[in-house]
Amino acid sequence: MYNELLWIFTQLPDDYIVLDTETTGLPDENGLPDIVTLGITVVRNREIAESVEFKTRPKKRISEEAQSIHAITNEQAAGFDSFVSQWNQIDEYVKDQLIVIHNASFDWPILLDHIVRYGLEMPEIQGVFCSQKAAIPWAQAINLPCGHRGPSLDTLAKALGVDDLRVKGGGVHGAKIDCQQAAMVTEVLRHYGLVFNVHVTAALFP
Repeated sequence: MYNELLWIFTQLPDDYIVLDTETTGLPDENGLPDIVTLGITVVRNREIAESVEFKTRPKKRISEEAQSIHAITNEQAAGFDSFVSQWNQIDEYVKDQLIVIHNASFDWPILLDHIVRYGLEMPEIQGVFCSQKAAIPWAQAINLPCGHRGPSLDTLAKALGVDDLRVKGGGVHGAKIDCQQAAMVTEVLRHYGLVFNVHVTAALFP
């Protein structure tokens, strides 16, 4: 139903990466938060090929609210390697790729802020695709709850019958888990869109 509204997902390449972050909190009067963990899921031929997570030592303190979400304490984060020391590894995953992010308006500016802050170089990429915003027309058409940024990852996973990976982790958010979840949701949405296209093509060219 309303799968024609998922046409944009059918335009995704077969190979891309999904990125997610967990941070010290939300943006405030002191600027953007620091990254605590950064997850990347590699999708090849429309299937998950690899998932990695980089734990990075923040300079800002992790808020109590953020700790309640990702369960990483300031004491734990103090032992992580710096963002700068891990950038070359992150760069290898990011360069020349289309980057899919669920809620790109949050994660992407924070990543760019870190690159500028530490004087790093952003590699050439194919672009950034926000799976949350792209799903808004379809989600609204079937009356799924939508915030101002679109349907949450949990909402889409439940509606699509995608396994909730957070349940296995006690409900805790994690950059690696969340980018895996986003990849799974993205591919199901692509499948629904492709099924509609096949039906239309068959009707037009029997």
